[in-house]
Amino acid sequence: MRRPTVIEDYPHRMGGHCGSGAMRDLLHWHGLGWDGPPDEGLVFALGGALGLSYLRSNDLVPPLYLVGRGADFEIDLPRRLGAQVQILTTDDPEEGWSWIRDEIDAGRPSLVWGDIAELPYLRVQLQMSRHDIVIIGYDEAEEIAYVVDNDRAEVQQVSLEALARARSSTSFPQPTRHCTYRIAWSNELPDLAQVAAEAFRQSAASMRHPSQPGIVDLTAQAAGDEGLAAASQLAADIPTWTDLPVDQLEIFLFSLSAFIEKAGTGGGLFRRLLADGCADIARLTGDPATADLAVAADRCAQAWTDTARAGVQRDIDAHARAETVAMSAGRMPELELNLVESLESASSSLSAIAR
Repeated sequence: MRRPTVIEDYPHRMGGHCGSGAMRDLLHWHGLGWDGPPDEGLVFALGGALGLSYLRSNDLVPPLYLVGRGADFEIDLPRRLGAQVQILTTDDPEEGWSWIRDEIDAGRPSLVWGDIAELPYLRVQLQMSRHDIVIIGYDEAEEIAYVVDNDRAEVQQVSLEALARARSSTSFPQPTRHCTYRIAWSNELPDLAQVAAEAFRQSAASMRHPSQPGIVDLTAQAAGDEGLAAASQLAADIPTWTDLPVDQLEIFLFSLSAFIEKAGTGGGLFRRLLADGCADIARLTGDPATADLAVAADRCAQAWTDTARAGVQRDIDAHARAETVAMSAGRMPELELNLVESLESASSSLSAIAR
């Protein structure tokens, strides 16, 4: 039986979003950054992963879904930074575990998916399969893995049985299939202005012209949209919620608030992470258009937060709260459009600097 194998020097801080928190720690562990180890906001901004998907369906529990990032952050970010990425999937648990074990035996942490409902330390009932965690060690004699999660400050010990369940989930939004990202990082990072220009251009394009499904494939679902159209769809949909019975309306309002503020978004539906990252990029490059972008992203984040908070003020009647939420959400299409225009302006400005 193998002895416990653990990467002892792995850096970890809690984060607002599982993907950018994990990537921040991985970059730090590999000694990569432009002005010391990058903060989470900078990592998120450089992923080019800003997006928007809204879905309403009675087949879902809760009956709506809202997410503010695209599907390929974990692939796009490292590739943009010069890394090589393999995405490994299998329905064979032994093969899936071997990928983790081989990486750790080679002295490398392993980035994988795990369903939040099957990770015992999270203590949640809601199932969500696309949650990024980093495995930094294992003890096959004790049948445990050592897990780093953005939602916990300490390294977690998870039984191999529970980890296997989390990695073989068939829950929403898609089967985990023991998904493992094998990343070979470059020894140095490319020019920040060039990387940021590409990331901003990708985020803007994803919002204006979504060319592929986001995290949720809306084509097979009841109603929804993506990108800027999703902001308009949500703004048009919320006023109809006032016709719902109070118990159903409470579910809608609570769920909307949770997806904006609590569901690993970093607050403000990922827009606050973007704002923080853009402020870092503006500081490091001296680009005024990126400084303006940071302001636009912060305004957008605050508007989403205001919308979320309006829905959960328990001392106010549910239907009155719904009307306030509708008014607040009605601002989002214009704010999201302003954000996209600012992304495009900053991308052009940074491209000029990079030349």
